[in-house]
Amino acid sequence: MNFPLYIAKRYIFSLSKSNAINIINLIASLGIIVGTMALFVVLSVFSGLKVFSLSFTNEIDPDLKAVSTYGKSFYITPEQEKEIKQIDGIASYTKIIEERVLFLFKDKQQVTYLKGVDSNYPIVNNVRKKLFNGLWLKSDSFQVVIGYSMAQNFSMGILDFENPLQVFAPKPGKGAIENPEEAFNKTDVMPVGIYSISEELDSKYVFADLGLTQELLMYKPNQISGIEFKLNEDADEVVINSKLKKIFANKITLRNRAQLNESLYKMLNTENIVVYLIFTLVIIVALFNLVGALIMMILEKKGNLKTLFNLGIELSSLRRIFILQGTLLSIFGGLIGLALGIILVLLQQKYELIMLTATLAYPVVFTLENVAIVMITIVSLGFVASLIASSRVTKKLLD
Repeated sequence: MNFPLYIAKRYIFSLSKSNAINIINLIASLGIIVGTMALFVVLSVFSGLKVFSLSFTNEIDPDLKAVSTYGKSFYITPEQEKEIKQIDGIASYTKIIEERVLFLFKDKQQVTYLKGVDSNYPIVNNVRKKLFNGLWLKSDSFQVVIGYSMAQNFSMGILDFENPLQVFAPKPGKGAIENPEEAFNKTDVMPVGIYSISEELDSKYVFADLGLTQELLMYKPNQISGIEFKLNEDADEVVINSKLKKIFANKITLRNRAQLNESLYKMLNTENIVVYLIFTLVIIVALFNLVGALIMMILEKKGNLKTLFNLGIELSSLRRIFILQGTLLSIFGGLIGLALGIILVLLQQKYELIMLTATLAYPVVFTLENVAIVMITIVSLGFVASLIASSRVTKKLLD
């Protein structure tokens, strides 16, 4: 058996003759356990908040979205659609048009996006389950589906035949506008449904039929502003991107869900890193107790160390005893703290012990990634703390 490891284990599991040293060792162990548990719980909470925050955008954002590289719109031919259908990994796709327009209802107005969609849109984006009231729009109709925030701002209901919602879209062209009334295409639409996702998204889109949107914006029948794709779970995104760019001769730009919400992903990842660093600092402070406990142990075992040194044990091996002791303490304390943290997270997931609101539990997510991050952090910092403490074992001390 490795001699320094054997001695280190003996020192861990045997009580010191001094009660003060035993108390210091207990405090150091509790600091590691509590620090590990806190770090894991906080990382799990932020993982839950990340999933919770992204769940709103995931309801509307597709797995992959194609937009024009050189303008607002592009053309799609029947031959290109046939080639898209033959690509492995694409479950379904939908053609869309997005454009900012002016909506008027009675004496109120709002500028937001009109999103023209075809009949495949509810398949690619399961927006039907987010309908707060009413039904999804029918193809080839003047029906629209509005957001809950917009319905509140306009004090609007659905199927109000006496007060239609008016849409004004700027006509394409160049030059100065002489008559403002002739600068816009206008149409009346009928809200038949209200969707509810989040406060921001509920005022972002008004869904309409693709054909109606093309007519309002004076687009040609095969002219669109984007294609949204739903991919199979085992789909190779890189291969699909390459094939789609080849079909459209590199005239489209493809973005996945993370790229569509780049700022949101960056914000959530930054928050996660900051919280990790803050709690790592807390653990570093707690590990000062470990340094102190090891130094007290070195001083107490000074006589034994001197005997071992005189018997021919090298100084590096004596230092390794306390490096291994501190590292093992970090590992054992980390495992206990991690076990307690996992239990807390699983209890919160199953029994919803802590609530954000009366109906919404605090979101937490158990991931093996967080387990690995916590253990690597604890063991690494514990090793550094042990290395610092073991440096007190010098020839001068033994002399």
